[in-house]
Amino acid sequence: MSEMSFEQMLDESFKTIHNGEVVEGTVIDVKDDEIILNIGCKADGIITKNEYTNDSSVNLKDIIHVGDTMEAKVLKVNDGEGQILLTYKRLAAEKGNKRLEEAFENHEVLKAPVTQVLDGGLSVVVDEARVFIPASLVSDTYEKNLGKYAGQEIEFVISEFNPRRRRIIGDRKQLLVAKKAEMQKELFERIHVGDVVEGVIKNVTDFGAFIDLGGADGLLHISEMSWGRVENPKKLFKVGEKLKVLIKDISGDKIALSLKFEDQNPWLTASEKYAVGNVVTGRVARMTDFGAFVELEPGVDALLHVSQIAHEHVDKPSDVLTVGQEITAKVVDFNGEEKKISLSVKALQPKSVPAEEEASEEE
Repeated sequence: MSEMSFEQMLDESFKTIHNGEVVEGTVIDVKDDEIILNIGCKADGIITKNEYTNDSSVNLKDIIHVGDTMEAKVLKVNDGEGQILLTYKRLAAEKGNKRLEEAFENHEVLKAPVTQVLDGGLSVVVDEARVFIPASLVSDTYEKNLGKYAGQEIEFVISEFNPRRRRIIGDRKQLLVAKKAEMQKELFERIHVGDVVEGVIKNVTDFGAFIDLGGADGLLHISEMSWGRVENPKKLFKVGEKLKVLIKDISGDKIALSLKFEDQNPWLTASEKYAVGNVVTGRVARMTDFGAFVELEPGVDALLHVSQIAHEHVDKPSDVLTVGQEITAKVVDFNGEEKKISLSVKALQPKSVPAEEEASEEE
């Protein structure tokens, strides 16, 4: 048996590898555009920057250092220059796909940052494996601006997994829907008619405001915004403001809210303020042919009948009064049960003496 030469023994000490094989190596050099590994072969393994990551902004020298150990997959045993071409990102993507497959089968909730905002949705990366979240599955409400999600870490589940067709779909919407359903259940178990709760104004319309109570929205109708009259809710409330509201009614999943707290009901003290004989000041709120309604304070209106405007005949209130005008009058009737107050302006005016009576007195 002939003895092996040193060169032959050296060759025998190197392992043989094949395309597609996963190898482990030690980093012996890091350049701007490639990583060089000792993988126990005659030739060194090379991982180009493109085969390390899809992120062109990455600086290899910042994240890879001499002495680090890495796993990679063999692309070419000989690239023509005696080097072995390796890929890190493809191996990571394969592992990532396996990870996503397990998450898909187990309905696992994943968390990852948004790497790209596309026209039709968002792209996230899990262990170098890409997941596409369509715009329709980003939220449980319509999202006009997906750009706000750029770089944001979001939770999602895998709703479709088909790596052969490069179709791995993420779904964030179902998590939000499930979370809201749970919050809604907890909210309805906690609240009762008559409770005062805090919410956030979500939307303001001409007829009212929708208040987010943390699990469900309640409607604050324009008629419940004040004891007085509200002309334009948008002038009173702004989206995002916090508001303490009274739960007036709960019907199924609908919640009616109010700001008309009973301890602030102006009619509680109206009998003293507006007793018959008292002189009061108010503002003309609206007019009809038979009289003018005068707001004495928010929630308390009184009727000034056309016959009580002046001693002289007044055909209709608008002939002598204008909406918004401040007047002083005497309370001539008060009915607390029906919430009715009658006023008289002429009761405060001196009664004019007819001209013929004045003439006879002079004689």
